[in-house]
Amino acid sequence: MNFLAHAYLSFDQDEILIGNFIADFIRGKEIENYPKKIQVGIHLHRAIDTFTDSHPLVKEVQTHLRPRFGHYARVISDVFFDYFLAKNWDKYTSLPLETFSLRVYQTLQSSAAPLPPSFLRMLYWMEQQNWLYAYRNLTGIQQALDGLTRRATFDSKMNAATEVLREKEEEIEALFFVFFQDLETFAQATLATLSQTHDPA
Repeated sequence: MNFLAHAYLSFDQDEILIGNFIADFIRGKEIENYPKKIQVGIHLHRAIDTFTDSHPLVKEVQTHLRPRFGHYARVISDVFFDYFLAKNWDKYTSLPLETFSLRVYQTLQSSAAPLPPSFLRMLYWMEQQNWLYAYRNLTGIQQALDGLTRRATFDSKMNAATEVLREKEEEIEALFFVFFQDLETFAQATLATLSQTHDPA
């Protein structure tokens, strides 16, 4: 999943949110440098990604993308899911998306634990361009895909993926709703289990 989904699936717990966001920037034993709850957030992020990658509905979405975009289909589907989450935000919470986005940035910026420099560089642009809030419309998704295309090692052509989204939006959105219900249930259960396993007491 992409950034907005990971933020939402932190369930209003600041340290879980921090771990959920820095997980991709943590290697090996670096995780031991962080408080237990941030470690839980890192493990939760990885569990969410594994669950997502193996889910049949996600694979179905990616069948629309793989012929044109190859292994980048996984990245694109993550961005699409953030679009549908943002677009339908009021179905999941009464807190406005703009308010939620600002709270996420503030939580990350005020972290007592030192965050990876590479993450902080990304966070700067995330906050400046308000990525989380921008995901609510196709313009924001196009900007996200443009950025991913610029950073890709090869000519991914991910910036053309909005064509698929426009063509298949209703079909992919229907798959998203069912998948995300499964994912939220999984994430809640996984967080509860991880919290017990990593309880510092």
